[in-house]
Amino acid sequence: MKQLLKRLLVSCLIVLLSGTVVGCAQDRSQLKTVSSVDMQRYLGNWYEIARLPNRFQDHCAGEVTANYRQLEGGDIRVINRCRDQQGEMDEAKGIGRIVDNRSNAKLAVSFVSLFGWNLFWGDYWILGLGSDYDFAVVGMPSRKYLWVLSRQPEITADDWQLVEHIVEASGYDPARLLKTKQ
Repeated sequence: MKQLLKRLLVSCLIVLLSGTVVGCAQDRSQLKTVSSVDMQRYLGNWYEIARLPNRFQDHCAGEVTANYRQLEGGDIRVINRCRDQQGEMDEAKGIGRIVDNRSNAKLAVSFVSLFGWNLFWGDYWILGLGSDYDFAVVGMPSRKYLWVLSRQPEITADDWQLVEHIVEASGYDPARLLKTKQ
């Protein structure tokens, strides 16, 4: 058992360090975030309007939501939910933390915890926000992932045009977005 635990921890460290090296090799300065985020306004419930296809949401058929809640100590509780192909609700719980205190627009999130330690942190950068925090565009410097979130299950045509502009200006292809059934 001790050997298995040791191998697991070594494997986790290798994966974590290799992800850090890859992340450092990319030009992170190319991706622009919003200049400022009022976290108290950002927290709460969001509906996923669209996303770039990704492996960890392949099972989601619709009704995708995210909830962000401030915890004591400053971390953010993240709860993502979706209805799967069989009609059951699936839930993923994670932790987020602000990594750029000047703007609050750059966060890191982890959905993997081992003995109380959060592993495999991923970038969560807020690239665009509606003027009333009615929508958000969230991505990462690698441009591998992107989400369009809204406070309502649907987004207006005018807001969608703004979203497409933000997506394209951020170096993503808007044509690749997969719209979410709500």
